[in-house]
Amino acid sequence: QVQLVESGGGSVQAGGSLRLSCAASGLTYSVNYMGWFRQAPGKEREWVSIISPDGTTSYAHSVKGRFTISKDNNENTLYLQMNSLKPEDTAMYYCAADPARFRLLVASPSYWGQGTQVTVSS
Repeated sequence: QVQLVESGGGSVQAGGSLRLSCAASGLTYSVNYMGWFRQAPGKEREWVSIISPDGTTSYAHSVKGRFTISKDNNENTLYLQMNSLKPEDTAMYYCAADPARFRLLVASPSYWGQGTQVTVSS
């Protein structure tokens, strides 16, 4: 059974930083596309960043240059380093996994975590 468990969310002032983690069990990071998504109240879930099995990364325009996705295949852990946070980054953040990249792009992956809340105050 696959489980993705996020941690690291919290409250921070604008300009601050947070590091999210996603620990996986029952899943091998080295053969799956992994991604971070977020959903703000009243808005649709949107993808933030994706990392491929070979380590290639992609970012949404809104976070490019501020967020960094990485993974530790040995520890089966996914990370999202978030710097220069803005109030509009406030959302529930989810990690996700799927063997196919397109399923992450359409926000329909095989596996979701339960989410971790990030709140950025101005």
